[in-house]
Amino acid sequence: MDKRGGKAKFFSMFKGKNQAALVLTGMLFICAILSAIGAISYYAASNELRSLQVQAARMDGRRNLARALAAEAMEYSKRNPAIDPVLQSVGLKPAPASPKATK
Repeated sequence: MDKRGGKAKFFSMFKGKNQAALVLTGMLFICAILSAIGAISYYAASNELRSLQVQAARMDGRRNLARALAAEAMEYSKRNPAIDPVLQSVGLKPAPASPKATK
């Protein structure tokens, strides 16, 4: 392997009138760094999105379960009105209208 002029030939490319090569190399380096930063931030954002999608799916499942339980409790209250005070306390059933005081 010839070692005597390798270093000089590489740096001679950036000497003198060949400033365009230096500018283009610098721009390439900056673009590579910006691309790496963009890729890392995209990866982090996609991981967070996946995590939020899992949480949203869990919340939807719990909401559907609560709706089904509420519907079942309302259906049960038709057969057994003793549950009405519980349903009224959680706002599923309106309270009975109180009679107005007459003079």
